[in-house]
Formats: sequence, C-alpha cells, structure tokens
Amino acid sequence: MIIRHRRKRSWEDWILDSVIFISLLLIILTTLYPFYYILVITFNSGADTASGGMYLWPREFTFENYSYFLNDSKWLKALGMSLLRTVVGTALGVFFTCLVAYGLARKELMFRKIYFFIIIFAMNFSGGLIAYYVVLRSIGLINTFGVYVIPGMLNLFFLLIAISFFNEIPEEIGESARIDGASEVKIFGKIILPVSMPLIATMCLFIGSGHWNAWLDSAYFVQNENLRTLTYRMMQVINQSMVPSGASEAANAAMSRTQVTPFSIQATAMVVSIVPILGVYPFLQKHFVSGMMLGSVKG
Repeated sequence: MIIRHRRKRSWEDWILDSVIFISLLLIILTTLYPFYYILVITFNSGADTASGGMYLWPREFTFENYSYFLNDSKWLKALGMSLLRTVVGTALGVFFTCLVAYGLARKELMFRKIYFFIIIFAMNFSGGLIAYYVVLRSIGLINTFGVYVIPGMLNLFFLLIAISFFNEIPEEIGESARIDGASEVKIFGKIILPVSMPLIATMCLFIGSGHWNAWLDSAYFVQNENLRTLTYRMMQVINQSMVPSGASEAANAAMSRTQVTPFSIQATAMVVSIVPILGVYPFLQKHFVSGMMLGSVKG
C-alpha cells in the first residue's frame, strides 16, 4: 500500500497560487463583461442607456428592444437570410470539400502533384477584389443567393486538413468494400464520412461561423434588400450612427417615439446573432476537441 504524504505548502506557494488566481479572475471578467454589458443593454430602455452611467444591471427594465426587433420585417428577413445562408453554405462547403479531399487523398490519382500545386498557389495568391467581382458577374452570381454559398463550396484550408485525415484511414477498409462490390460513391458515403465525424464537426463549426459572421459579400455583391444578411444590417446601423445623414436622422426620429435607439437595437441584434452559435456548439464540442487536435498535429 502506497502512502502519499502531502507536502506542506510554503508561503511562496500561496503567493504564486494567489497571483495565478487573481490573474485568471481578471481575464475571465474582462472577457465576459462585454457580453454581459451588451445583454444588460438589451433589457434596458434605449433612451435611458443613452444617458450613460449603467454598468451592472438594467435601470429601466423592458422587453421593448426585442419587441421592436421581432416586429421589424427588415431585421427578421435578414435573420432568416443569415440562417438560410449558414445552413446551405455549410452543408455545401463541408460536402464538396470532403468530396474533393477524398479524391486527392488517393495516391493513384493522375496529375495529383499538379492539383496540389494549384491549391497551394491559390492559397497564397489571389486576383484581388475587382477580378473576383468580374468573375462573379461573368457567371451570373451578382445580386443572387448563390453569391453567398457557391464561392465557398471549396475551402482550401480545410481541404488540406481533410486530405491529411483521409490519408490516415487504412486503405484496407476501402479495398474490402470494393471486393464486396461497393462503388466509390458508396464507400465515400457509407464508410469514409461516418468515420470522419471529428473532421466534419470541426469544419461545420468554422465554416458555419464564417458564413454567419460574413457581411462583405452582402455589401459588395448584393443590391436586393431581401437578400441582406443580419450582420450587414448590424454594420448598416453602426455606419448610420457614425455618419449623421437625413436617413439616419429620420430613423432616429421614428425610434424616438419609442424607448429604443439604434444602439439598443444593434445590441439586441448582437444577442440574437449569438444564440444560434451557442445552441450548436454544445452538440459539436465532443467531436470539435478531437478535430482541433487532428488539425494541429497533421495539418
């Protein structure tokens, strides 16, 4: 039987532990307080928030910010467009990236080195925004929903990670399936994808959050107001509040009849935009941790 004697803590240990504890506590507070402050603003009267001096809890508690947000068709359309874009864009991005990676992982693929050279070259060099716009216009994607999802169907960064992941899957699995008469499509869908859940979960989280937070393409390549995303609407509110104009003054005058302000609506939109990510992350966390380790070691 092993008897372990607990070492008596010296005063140096107490000082070191105290410094570490206080440092971690400060990091946690400075990290979480901005989120908490935004949440407090959404439950406080916008007019009262504008007067300042509120730090810890709402002074004039109200649901009017959320009521205004949910009753404004412009914000609801933008929320729906962001959800649609995220779901469709993530599904297409993950599927096609995995499909191309599976093909490139096959060592007998013809011109395999040339394909890798093209991928590496495209990761390091781009044609710029104007050339990108010309390409999108030439294939008819400008001012359409496709401009959100089609250019992101192949993620080059995750393509390399997926190739590395598929290379580690024993070839005997695929060979035994081929002997049993399975086609390459069936092997990919029934065998490869089910054993690649850590990779798929990691890709879903990163590609999905990228689609959810993207706003540049909505600003540059879309003019249809029905195709605007939630993040674009939030940027629009920020720009209107920073540059006074006739339109922003009219919007402020309309809001002044209620207790909401552009800032309180913007904070409400931030909270609403965070909810889907917080709802999805716990379901992906189990695979996400192993997926991150995979990318760090083999990527």
